[in-house]
Amino acid sequence: MVAREYDLIVIGAGAVGENVADYATKGGLTAVIVEAELVGGECSYWACMPSKGLLRAGAAVRAARAVDGAKQAVTGDVDPAGAFARRTVLTHNWDDTSQADWLASVDIDLVRGHAHFTGERAVTVSTPEGDVELTARHAVTVSTGSDPLMPDIPGLAGIDPWTSRNATSATEAPGSLAILGGGVVGCEMATAYASFGTKVTMIVRGDTLLAGQEPFAREAVQASLEKAGVSIRMGVEVTKAHRTESNAVLDLSDGSRVVAAQVLVATGRTPRTHGLGLEAIGLTSGAWLEVDDTLRVKGYDWLYATGDVNHRALLTHQGKYQARAAGDVIAARAAGRHVDDAKWGRHVASADHEVVPQVTFTDPEVASVGLTADAAGKTGRSIRVIDYDLSWIAGASAHADDYEGRARAVIDEDRQVLLGVTFVGPDVAEMIQAATIAIVAEVPLSRLWHAVPAYPTVNEVWLRFLETYGREESA
Repeated sequence: MVAREYDLIVIGAGAVGENVADYATKGGLTAVIVEAELVGGECSYWACMPSKGLLRAGAAVRAARAVDGAKQAVTGDVDPAGAFARRTVLTHNWDDTSQADWLASVDIDLVRGHAHFTGERAVTVSTPEGDVELTARHAVTVSTGSDPLMPDIPGLAGIDPWTSRNATSATEAPGSLAILGGGVVGCEMATAYASFGTKVTMIVRGDTLLAGQEPFAREAVQASLEKAGVSIRMGVEVTKAHRTESNAVLDLSDGSRVVAAQVLVATGRTPRTHGLGLEAIGLTSGAWLEVDDTLRVKGYDWLYATGDVNHRALLTHQGKYQARAAGDVIAARAAGRHVDDAKWGRHVASADHEVVPQVTFTDPEVASVGLTADAAGKTGRSIRVIDYDLSWIAGASAHADDYEGRARAVIDEDRQVLLGVTFVGPDVAEMIQAATIAIVAEVPLSRLWHAVPAYPTVNEVWLRFLETYGREESA
C-alpha cells in the first residue's frame, strides 16, 4: 500500500477534472488526478472532438455545393474513409500522452487506476501495481462524467448495440443504422452517417426531435434529415430486439419492424458514479450528485462534483465553466480567503440555470442560449418574441446561394434585456457567443443599438432584431 497526501484529489481526468486541478494549483494547492481510462476523457476521445470530426466532411461538401463557382468543383460525395481518418487524427489515435504530459508540466500528479472512497477525504486507487491510498487535506472533487443510458428493452443487450462511443470511434460506416432517440447525439450521428451513404432510421418515442429547442429549429432539422434520406419514426418505441446472422431486428410498439445492420442507442445519460464507494461517505452509488452554485455537494464541506455528474448542464463547456469556479473556490476556502458567491461572482456557476449556450452540429446548425419562448413564458415574465428570416440579410446572400435560416430573440419587456436567442442556419455556431455575452451581461436593448454589426455579415441580424422590435413597439 502506497500512501500519499494532497490538498485536493480529483476523480476523473477529463476536461472538467483537468480544469478543477489546474485552477486549484494556480491558487496554491497541491493536486492529484485519478483516471481509469484516458487523460482528456469523453470529450477528447469519444464525444465532442470525434463527433465534430465525423460531421465536418459532410458540412464542407454541403457548403461548397451551396455556392455557384464552388459547386462545380465538387465531383463526388463524402469519402467515409477520409472522414474516419481525420477523426482519428483529432483523437490522437486514442493516445493520451500529450495530455498526461501537460498534467506533469503544471505539477498535477496523475494516478492511473480505479478510485473508490474509503472514508471522509480518503480515496483508494486500485492500480496494476497495487493500491494507492490518497488523503485530501481540503477537498475531493468527483468529475467522472456520465455514461449512455441503456433502456430496459428485452433482447437489446443481446444484439450488441452501439452507444455514442461506438458511433464516434467506428472505422467504417454500416450499410444501415437504426438510431434510438431524437436528441443531440441521435440527430448529429444521423447527419454524419447519412452523409457517409448509410441508410439511417431514427426511432423516437416522443413527437419531436431536439426537445427543448425552439419549434422552428426542430422542424428545420427534421426536414433536412428527411431530405438527406433519413427515415424518422415518431411516437413509437422498441418493444423487443434480436439479431439475425446479418442484421439487428427491432419490433416497434405500433406493430412494425425495423431491420438494420447496426443499432445506436442514444436515449439519454446516466451518472458515472457506480463503483466509487459513495456509500462509504453516506451517498448512493449510481446517483447524480446535487451541488450548490459553488459546486460543493449539498451536506458536505469537503466534497465537490463538477461536470455531467451533477446533472446541471451536460455539456463540456459548461462542465469546464463549473470546474474553473470549483478550483478557485476550493483554493480560496483552503486559504481562508473570501468566497465570492454572489449571483455572478467568481466562485459560482450561476449561468447553469438559464444561460447555457449550445450548438447542435446538424444540417442546418442550431445555436441557442438562454430561454426559449415557451420556457420564458412559463416563468411569468412579460416577454416579446422577435423572429427574423436570415435569408433577408445581405451577408447571408453572400455566404451561400439560396441561404435558409431563421433567428429568434426572446425579450424581457420589463427590463428591456434579452432572455434567449436561437439561430438556425449554415455556420451559425460562430454567432452564438455574442448572444451569450448580451444575455449574461444583461445589456439593455438601448445599448445594443450601439453594437454595430459589420457589413456584410449574417450578424446583421442583431440590427434587424432591434429594428423589428422598435417598429412593433411604435405600432
